[in-house]
Amino acid sequence: MKTMLNHASLACVGLVVLTAVSATTFAQDSRQVSEPRVPAVCTILTASQTQAEHSKALDTQRIQAALDSCPQGQAVQLAANNEKDSFQSGPLRIPSGVSLLVDRDAILYASNDAALYNKGTQGGNQTCGVNAEKGRSCKPFITIENARGSGIYGTGVIDGQGGQTVVGKTESWWQMARRAQKEKNEHNVPRFIEVIRSEDITFYQITLRNSPNFHLTLNRVDGFTAWGVKIDTPSDARNTDGIDPMSSRNITIAHSYIRTGDDNIAIKGGNNGPTENVSILHNHFYSGHGMSIGSETNSGVRRVLVKDLSLDGTTSGLRIKSDASRGGVVEQVRYEDVCIRNSKRPIDLDTRYDKNAVGDKIPQYRDIVLERVSSLTPGQIIVRGYDAAHPLAIQFKQVAVAAQSPQILQFANVEIDQQSNKIAEAATELRWPTQGTVDCQTKFVAFPAITPVNFRPQLNAEQAKYYSIEQALRTTGAAGKEVLDPWNPLKDDLVSIATLPVDYVVDANSAADGKSRFTTVQAAINQALLDGRKLLAEKAGKSRLYILVQPGVYNELMYVPETALPITLYSNETDALKTKISASVHAALLGSVYTERFAAQFAKTDSAIQAMFQSLKDRPVVGTSGTGIAWIKADGFQAKNITFENAYNKDKVDLKAECPNTSCGTTAGTAPVVVVQHQAVALMVDGADKVQFENIRVHGFQDTLFLKSRAIAHTSRSFFHRSYVEGNVDFIFGDTTAYFYRSEIKSLGDRTTSYVTAPNTNVKTPYGFVFNECNFTHDGSVNALAGKFYLGRQWFHTQKCTPYAGINIPGYSCTVAETDAYQAPRGTISRNVLETVGKSVILNSKIGAHIQRQHPWADWNRKSVLAFRPAQFAIADYWRNLIETGIDPVKQLGYTSPEQLATRSAAIFLAEFNNTQE
Repeated sequence: MKTMLNHASLACVGLVVLTAVSATTFAQDSRQVSEPRVPAVCTILTASQTQAEHSKALDTQRIQAALDSCPQGQAVQLAANNEKDSFQSGPLRIPSGVSLLVDRDAILYASNDAALYNKGTQGGNQTCGVNAEKGRSCKPFITIENARGSGIYGTGVIDGQGGQTVVGKTESWWQMARRAQKEKNEHNVPRFIEVIRSEDITFYQITLRNSPNFHLTLNRVDGFTAWGVKIDTPSDARNTDGIDPMSSRNITIAHSYIRTGDDNIAIKGGNNGPTENVSILHNHFYSGHGMSIGSETNSGVRRVLVKDLSLDGTTSGLRIKSDASRGGVVEQVRYEDVCIRNSKRPIDLDTRYDKNAVGDKIPQYRDIVLERVSSLTPGQIIVRGYDAAHPLAIQFKQVAVAAQSPQILQFANVEIDQQSNKIAEAATELRWPTQGTVDCQTKFVAFPAITPVNFRPQLNAEQAKYYSIEQALRTTGAAGKEVLDPWNPLKDDLVSIATLPVDYVVDANSAADGKSRFTTVQAAINQALLDGRKLLAEKAGKSRLYILVQPGVYNELMYVPETALPITLYSNETDALKTKISASVHAALLGSVYTERFAAQFAKTDSAIQAMFQSLKDRPVVGTSGTGIAWIKADGFQAKNITFENAYNKDKVDLKAECPNTSCGTTAGTAPVVVVQHQAVALMVDGADKVQFENIRVHGFQDTLFLKSRAIAHTSRSFFHRSYVEGNVDFIFGDTTAYFYRSEIKSLGDRTTSYVTAPNTNVKTPYGFVFNECNFTHDGSVNALAGKFYLGRQWFHTQKCTPYAGINIPGYSCTVAETDAYQAPRGTISRNVLETVGKSVILNSKIGAHIQRQHPWADWNRKSVLAFRPAQFAIADYWRNLIETGIDPVKQLGYTSPEQLATRSAAIFLAEFNNTQE
């Protein structure tokens, strides 16, 4: 219920008379201001050190050089490739028309070496970092001077290190400031950012924290926008004002969050002219000294609008402060829709800021309006004009003040809800409404602390239940139209029966009969394919054909097309190493060389097998998809106790294939041959469903195991039990649902960085790769390799450009379209490619010391390259990243919500549960 002011209570107030207060002029920034847009990127700089190392080296020279060479209208981007990356710099200058973009996860630290900020010397001594009679002897960290159209953008952080010990000192910048206060002298510490004599400057989304002194000052600036800015410095850090416009005009500060040790905002009318046309809109203040005007007002402050503001814990709330040593006219100021709590002085309008000040610069506050302002907790109300000749003129409209709030009222013409009151030298307290018309319950929000990305997300026990074998393998088909088809491979005869049937035997050391006995695996596959069609046509009742492979090394390819009856390929030798199918094929192999090597093997095979061969032989190079030593397209295929090996680079360099037109090396005893590494698949499951592997080994280096669905967003299932897969880069990759149970996954150490998995699962597909009770191992020295390898990165398949970060190409863009293409500097990306998010979950497994502990999931490539995409852990990341790149997921991609797009397991991309790490 609204409490109205009881006008009768004014009768007890001394010398109260009706008076007219002039109408307030419309007050705000004269520009039409909208949310800023991030400029194009001219150069991307990647961090050269981790946060733990940020005190070791300076990036000043390369950052300044990039800024100086950047064309006007563009920005230098500071990019982090993981959450620990950072930059450190001494003082920087941002040229006219150029901006600085600090990327998400990147931190730019201001050096805490006072010598770098020194403006000059006194008696040959350095003055910055020294408390003295005279202050202001330090350069700011960042200067924007005589500039137009410059700015600072990005969701990263600029950190002033105000609380860190200054190099060569025993104190921090903040401690110096406190000591100066006690010693009554000046502290020489650097301001954070100064904008001087400039126009149309923008700060957007940036976080400024731990400033040594004032965070951001504007002096003689015409046109400044701060939008979505966060300022975060401890409440006891002296003189750390948030944003201080002085002698400036056309200022908008909107949608920002400020907590600091001094004025959250202080609008000043200093020696260089008035400050006017200021809009403070939709902001939240926390610790600090409040929404201030002053204390310097000698040149005047006018036409200020403060609207939709919450102040929670500021010492003063709405504050105008000045005195006779620096006063002037403050007029045409409006405060609307303001909520204040936990403030010592929620309304603090005082012309005697320094009680001992002397001078003739008398402060005058007039045309001040407070409308729909609520102070929810007790605090002192100060409305104090200078004297009877210079009264404070103010209107209160629908203003509520908490009970038991003491008041200082002096020399003021006050209008409260259209009733005027003239307060002379002293007055008793007024009675205020205690409930206002503003809904303050929704105004106060928590400070948006920078929550570090959880780079190692964990499932809870309830979520982990969805990753059992039965749950993960229960459906197949198109995403959103899955067919229930329960499958538990552990109940299959392949696992439970010791002696399997025999329909065909492969033995390299025995004679073949062309019917049931063969010397090559491919010949047996061919016969099973032919017989399966006949048996199915005859309705013979046989449901599966079994091929027994005797121990030995079979140097051949094995292609299995779609079959009428599923095939089981197995050895009775439990050591899978003793029965091996091996060949050498890599992605750069010429089609002509592939044909030369393998045409004879497929000359007399069925047309379905020949079609697989024919699809590769005329390619210029076979490509990754043409390198599979075992290529499986048949539903229900099974293998047991077999090793599938791509022998490329396993024993020697394949000179003929690497360099068909030039010599790759020299004869023995001279220069060593350089080993080139290409993709080389050992086993490829291509669109087949319910494919099962028991105690197999898959050997290779890069791209060892390729698991491919038959269509985009289609669930095809594979199961690996008691098996072994090795490789060094992306060696388990693809978009199928694949379950690895009680298996070993080994990273090989011939590269300095290894990625185990590279899934490109569609966002709507419920499951990608699942590892349960697996052992992630390495063959090298743990001490040398610890933390250098990753559990995986999400394959950004078939992309031509990246919308997730800028590229060092002028005018670069990557926008949504039907096709994927790139012609510098513009590219397009399709919805299908955006949706290849990649999913991998690891449960109840043992992870070796070679895997990075804090950041086991890597981005796809580094920022500043066309193929970059950040790691995305869940549907929320996917959705947020789309929005941050400027892609509207509703209007441009047709989604309705993240929840509609993916639920339960489909909403989880990368996660772990109950793992142990060495």
